[in-house]
Amino acid sequence: MVVLLVLGVILLAAAVALMALALRTDEEARGVNRSLAVLQAMGSAPRELSRDLERPFADRVVEPLRARALAIGRRLTGADSAERIRSRLDAAGNPAGWSVDRVVSGKVLCAGLGLVVGIVVAVLLGASFLPGVAVTLAGLVVGFFGPDLYLYQRGYDRAERLRRDLPDAIDLMTISVEAGLGFDAAVQQVAHHTAGPLAEEFVRMLREMQLGKSRTQALRGLAERCNVDDVRTFVSAMVQADSFGIPIAQVLRVQAGEMRIKRRQRAETKAQQVPVKITVPLVFFILPCLFIPVMGPALLTMMDNL
Repeated sequence: MVVLLVLGVILLAAAVALMALALRTDEEARGVNRSLAVLQAMGSAPRELSRDLERPFADRVVEPLRARALAIGRRLTGADSAERIRSRLDAAGNPAGWSVDRVVSGKVLCAGLGLVVGIVVAVLLGASFLPGVAVTLAGLVVGFFGPDLYLYQRGYDRAERLRRDLPDAIDLMTISVEAGLGFDAAVQQVAHHTAGPLAEEFVRMLREMQLGKSRTQALRGLAERCNVDDVRTFVSAMVQADSFGIPIAQVLRVQAGEMRIKRRQRAETKAQQVPVKITVPLVFFILPCLFIPVMGPALLTMMDNL
């Protein structure tokens, strides 16, 4: 009886195992069949249905997010902000990939990023309610005005580079004109043999003249884009010389002398500003270091006597 009971239990367990194996194999087969059916459906689906799945991540996620940020940014910045941003982009040299819409959307995205960073910093510092709110708002404001600050700094650096390169460019232009070249050919020589933002502006001016603009219009466009006093003075002199028929070589020679004088005056001005600018680090950083070895022993002696 015991042997028959054990044999029955073994047979029952074997039957249950075989049934479970059969069910599992059937379920796996059905799963594989469903996967194959999905793949076949995707392969035979119309192009319009599978086009969204084939688009890259930037087109599916980043571009819609940027479009929403652009709509929000246009409401926040106002209607006249496009011209101001465009002028800043011209002053900064129109960086690659930067446009008015990208700057507006970037302001909103950077504001959101600054808000998140501010919250994280407030949590890490363990600040209370008011300091935490202040840190969060500071991150929001810095993020929102971050692209504007970047464009301003890049425009300022570019203006300084233009102001520094203009005298040498006028000297080269004067030599080219006196050697027999015309003004346009002299500008082309300067653009070809120099590098930097001034050469890029000269190249753009020549292309505008090739597209149909007059020399006066191209020069005035150069002055508006650069927004540098020396460049405006040079453009005004060239426009007047072109209008009144004054020899270009004589005007260029006078402009070269004035630019050299202005450059020397700017260097003298910066040299005279050095004593004033060095006062703050001298008082707060250098003098305390000198007081320690000079006054330290005397203070220690006074403390011992008292």
